[in-house]
Amino acid sequence: MQNKISEFIERYKLSDKTLLVGFSGGFDSMCLLDVLSNLKQKYNLHLVACHYNHNWRGETAKREQENCRRFCAEKNIEFYTETAPDDIKKNETEARELRYDFFYRALKKFGADAVLTAHNFDDNAETILYRIAKGTGIVGLKGILPNRDCFYRPLINITRAEIEKYCRENGLSPNNDDSNKDRVHKRNLIRHDILPLLEKINPDVKKALNSLGQIAVSESEIIDEYIGEISKDLFDEDKIKTPLFAKLSDPVKQKVIYNLIYESEYDYTMDTILNVCRFIEDTIAENKPSKYSLGADAWIYADSNIIEIISKSEKSQEVVKIVSDGEYTTGGAKFEIEGTNIFEKTEDENTAFVDLSGYENLFLRTRRDGDIIQPLGSAGRMKLKKYLMAKKIPQHKRDNLLLLTDENEVLWVAGVGLSDKIKTTDKPTHKISIKY
Repeated sequence: MQNKISEFIERYKLSDKTLLVGFSGGFDSMCLLDVLSNLKQKYNLHLVACHYNHNWRGETAKREQENCRRFCAEKNIEFYTETAPDDIKKNETEARELRYDFFYRALKKFGADAVLTAHNFDDNAETILYRIAKGTGIVGLKGILPNRDCFYRPLINITRAEIEKYCRENGLSPNNDDSNKDRVHKRNLIRHDILPLLEKINPDVKKALNSLGQIAVSESEIIDEYIGEISKDLFDEDKIKTPLFAKLSDPVKQKVIYNLIYESEYDYTMDTILNVCRFIEDTIAENKPSKYSLGADAWIYADSNIIEIISKSEKSQEVVKIVSDGEYTTGGAKFEIEGTNIFEKTEDENTAFVDLSGYENLFLRTRRDGDIIQPLGSAGRMKLKKYLMAKKIPQHKRDNLLLLTDENEVLWVAGVGLSDKIKTTDKPTHKISIKY
């Protein structure tokens, strides 16, 4: 046991660091903390045992909390604990989120380098089986990884039987959480009923499931390498180029959309991925910009040029009066106006040379009902909405466009186009520019 955890510390370069150890006081975490205690001098480790009392089981949970405190005192290990509020929702998802929030707070409090949790070989098998039952993709089949971000699992290749043997042989007295027997919790159902049945088919089913996880990791790395290569041309920042996407095979399209949604941390199922791909195909075929809902405040937007995830944002109501040359900041953008009579040719859409002769009431703001513009090269005026549609500006971007206006007359849609009324016919009076 000690040799395996030593190898883990060396492999992941965890020596000479402050390590938080998730410590419920059960067999797994007590085994891990005991071994780390024996190794702390060898690897110059500063250990902090972190115990989160979920506040589900009253006095029993308090006794377990004190048992953890006593163990740490005996081992001369720093102990940190918090108790969940009384109104906590009693479900596994809520408990997990609160526990990880606790770890992040502790990381900051102690200036720690990593969090070590006691997930083991059996836990990984149960997780993979659970995800198969729920309907997972190849990413879900990877199971519990040895390392994710700042979280490390030194016991991930050690079986529960080995852990329990270590505790017995070293005279440890772990907490024994009775809720681990309650079949209401799906993982307990898998552990106590489903896996024993599968072992009648294959006595090494846990090993087989862990092997499946390792294969999924390898397959994912191959796929990610390929997707990474094609993404160099496929993506423009976080937007997918629609013409290139349309040329991909269906499985690659699905993987690209999966990555887009997964990395944006929105909920998804395989049906979601397939439905989004069909939506994009329909949008391309109809050549009509459209949105597909991912939830209350998020959508996949697609048109003939780009595909992206958009979210609901508040329209800025700020109005800034231009009183002199200089810089003006509004809505996350910096507008600059400076007097000049020299015209310079520029291809920068966010810069323009204009003639503002006669305009004394200039304002910066976002669009309003009734706004009009006389497009460059046009003799007549039109509604701003119609102008933006003609310019193929996606609807979700229109409310955040910065406008230079004279009352309800739009003189410049920043980054989009000028009014014919301020075009330069001889010499400009000003140079205007916008930076976001």
